[in-house]
Amino acid sequence: MNNNDMNAAGEKPAGKAGELSYELDAVSAELPDFLNLLPMAELNSFPGLTSTISVDEGMSREVVRRSAGGDGLMALFPLKTLDVDTYDLKPSDFFPMGVAARIVQVRESDQGALKVSVQGVSRVAFTQLLSGDIPSVRIIPHREPKVAEDGTLKPLILEARRLYAEVLQLIPGLPVELFKINNLLDGEPVILADLIMASLPLKTPAKAEYLMIQGLKHRYLKLLEHLTIEVSNRKAGQAISRRIEQGLDRRQKEMHLREQLKAIKAELGEDADGEGEQLRGLEAKIASLALPETARLAAARELERLATTPPQSAEYGVIRGYLEWIADLPWNSPSEETRDLAAARGILERDHYGLAKVKKRILEFLAVRKLTAQSARTPILCLTGPPGVGKTSLARSIAECLGRKFVRLSLGGLKDEAEIRGHRRTYVGSRPGRIVSEIKRAGVSNPVFLLDELDKMCSGHHGDPAAALLEALDPEQNETFTDHYLEVPFDLSGVLFILTANVLGDVPGPLRDRLEVIEVDGYSVPEKMEIAARHLWPRELERHGLGPDELRISGEVLEKVITLHTWEAGVRELDRSLSALARSRSVSKAEGEGFCPQVTAAELKDVLGPPLRRPEAKELEAQTGVVAGLAWTAAGGDIMFIEAVGMPGHGNMTVTGNLGDVMRESAQAAVSYVRSRSRDWGLDPEWFSRHDIHLHLPHGAIPKDGPSAGVGIAAAVVSLASGRKVRPDVAVTGEISLRGLVLPVGGLKEKLLAAARAGIPTVMIPDANFQDLDDLPDEITASLDIVPARSLDQVISLALLPGDYRPRPDVPELAGGIAGSRPFGRGVNVTLTTP
Repeated sequence: MNNNDMNAAGEKPAGKAGELSYELDAVSAELPDFLNLLPMAELNSFPGLTSTISVDEGMSREVVRRSAGGDGLMALFPLKTLDVDTYDLKPSDFFPMGVAARIVQVRESDQGALKVSVQGVSRVAFTQLLSGDIPSVRIIPHREPKVAEDGTLKPLILEARRLYAEVLQLIPGLPVELFKINNLLDGEPVILADLIMASLPLKTPAKAEYLMIQGLKHRYLKLLEHLTIEVSNRKAGQAISRRIEQGLDRRQKEMHLREQLKAIKAELGEDADGEGEQLRGLEAKIASLALPETARLAAARELERLATTPPQSAEYGVIRGYLEWIADLPWNSPSEETRDLAAARGILERDHYGLAKVKKRILEFLAVRKLTAQSARTPILCLTGPPGVGKTSLARSIAECLGRKFVRLSLGGLKDEAEIRGHRRTYVGSRPGRIVSEIKRAGVSNPVFLLDELDKMCSGHHGDPAAALLEALDPEQNETFTDHYLEVPFDLSGVLFILTANVLGDVPGPLRDRLEVIEVDGYSVPEKMEIAARHLWPRELERHGLGPDELRISGEVLEKVITLHTWEAGVRELDRSLSALARSRSVSKAEGEGFCPQVTAAELKDVLGPPLRRPEAKELEAQTGVVAGLAWTAAGGDIMFIEAVGMPGHGNMTVTGNLGDVMRESAQAAVSYVRSRSRDWGLDPEWFSRHDIHLHLPHGAIPKDGPSAGVGIAAAVVSLASGRKVRPDVAVTGEISLRGLVLPVGGLKEKLLAAARAGIPTVMIPDANFQDLDDLPDEITASLDIVPARSLDQVISLALLPGDYRPRPDVPELAGGIAGSRPFGRGVNVTLTTP
């Protein structure tokens, strides 16, 4: 590509003026029909003007070389776009009008590019492109128009000269000689117009359009249009620059005058700039607050400092910001509290299904507040349970029941103590912590404050946020909670803090000790169906613009969605599945197409994908050394298979599956107990010394820990050593002791739900956990045979298929002859064992 550096009839791009020649009539007749073609990225070459072209491309250099070696003529045609291949040019790449030019001088710059001085000869039209080793073009010369004698052109020329003179003054960097040329070219209207157009900073399409205009009057009209726009834009830019400069000067001047005026006003005893009035308003607002004594003294001290600090000082803004925080905080502004138990019960039942423990605790709190005139100590509640069971939404409902404002702070990923307690005012940009900030936003001193995702906090080099929460979450001392920014006590005793967590294992003990933990368990299938029918499905229909009669789902199809397409303790995944079903109909409705108003089971696979793979009991077979255990996770209960294999060796044991220390110790205790009882169970004691045992819990990418797999590990080892197969329809859970006792475990409801989801009908639980069944809904126990066990002998009697093994005489058989049973819940038969 080539660029033009225009100057007036000179050879160098420096812009020095020289002689102007205009010999079109004499030369145009001598132009050949074909000229070498030089593509131009920019157009500054016009007839009668000399300009300098920079050529640095191989093809263009060859065009210049051959043209200079011949008659010196070549055709300059502007390109429509720069994105072209010069070795594959097409007529459509060029504007239809160009300039025939004669080479005056060729020299090479220091950078290696050719500097070619050319003089425009004539406007030429593009008619045919010829391909070859260099491009050439067939041209038709265009004669310049005659100057009109009717007097209409002269006013246009005068206006153009006037505007051009104005442009030359507005555009910096243009050659000085252009001022002289504008005055000299009085009798050359054609070349004057071309000169003005060539020197204007316009883009190539605008100049190419001008080049095609034939009539001189029309050229000047187009030229005046561009000149007017250029003058207007330049003046506007200069005006903006002047306003900016004047504004800076004015502000500096005003600052100086204000300082003088302030000194004069001070001498007269008057307020200089209204700052005193603002300070008096701030002081009056602070005086009207029911501040604690320490806060009142701190505010008075800072007000005195502010009065003696210059407003231009950085310290002035810090002090004033602190006082504004003091003035804006709701120090003793509680909101009116609702103590209507019936209304609160209605709100809880309306928004949430089940969750009896939580509802009972909230109603107890309201009852106590009602009877003690709000003097009861505010509890610190912690709702813990799997994701998607409604912990966060339950906190919102609690706020509505109490008639209080609701604020939420997510603790997930928080690792800076200052986020809780604030930054000290010695730091630039310091501000109070998130607790004080959220209470200010609430505008009341007794909001319901949700601290979400407590177990997702982490400590870092900026301190431990959990330690910073100790004071705020202690009912005995949070009435004097001190934020580092405020440095005065702020009463949090009226705030009802509600925390949520999936697991409390990672929460420090001192913090956990301050919490009243309420477990929010996962939902059973009937509970999920009820929640979907009451809340999820109507909400999804409304979100997707569907009416209740436009799309319906039966209980049978809803149960298939829950059991086949979700695997969770909560209802979050179920909500997404129902959203997908509603969304599939929204597309049809938006496009005006008809659709079936009933969700069918046949369409579930197309909309939700194939059913989730899970360990159904019917897919399992009786195997040696494989026991179905029950595990509790942050996402709810799950089935955890325990696998044991033996191989010739020397009595070593390997445990794999990404297990924690507690589970490894539990495995060691289980194997030790089995070896100690091998003769009682008819096992060969030498088998353990001649074999190595490998215990594995699948899904090795998932960390596992806890003691509740001990019973399952012991049963798997006994099955491996005896050769007896394990019943596939039995799942076990419980901690094993070195005396063979089955000790209690946690997460019983989630584990039983996992067994029911997997289709395992019989579950063995520790006898000490049997009393926990009273708190479980009947629908959970109705589909299960729940067998409490006190010792490992009882577990082996039921979990292992019959073989050569005979239990101790004092332990009854369970598999064939059940020792005893009693009805539980709604008639479900819960098998009992005798000790």
